[in-house]
Amino acid sequence: MYGRELRGLLPPFLLLLILERPGHGYDLIDRLSAMGMPDVEPGQVYRVLRGLERDRSLISVWETAGAGPARRRYELTAEGRQALRSWTVRLAQLDQVIGACLRRTAGAFAGTRVGPADRYARSGR
Repeated sequence: MYGRELRGLLPPFLLLLILERPGHGYDLIDRLSAMGMPDVEPGQVYRVLRGLERDRSLISVWETAGAGPARRRYELTAEGRQALRSWTVRLAQLDQVIGACLRRTAGAFAGTRVGPADRYARSGR
């Protein structure tokens, strides 16, 4: 998948990853890549994380322990759990629509290909 398609899926994917295990931005980007979303722009991920935090789906806490600079660790809230449940219903509906489209496309390619001019000629238009 590419840029535009993925941007709309970042919120539920990030909510899921944080439900599984809270993490900081670059950790989440690595986990998105392992989930099949390579080359996600860090700026886009951070914008989505800030939006989810504004919506109170996430909270962030500063981690200062350990080597390296302090970084935000994102955690899911009760609102975030509910948002992920809502996303799950919407994604299941999208899965059905996409599945139907893929089946019809496969059927159309497997069948006789009728171009627009042929279709109109047969219908008498």
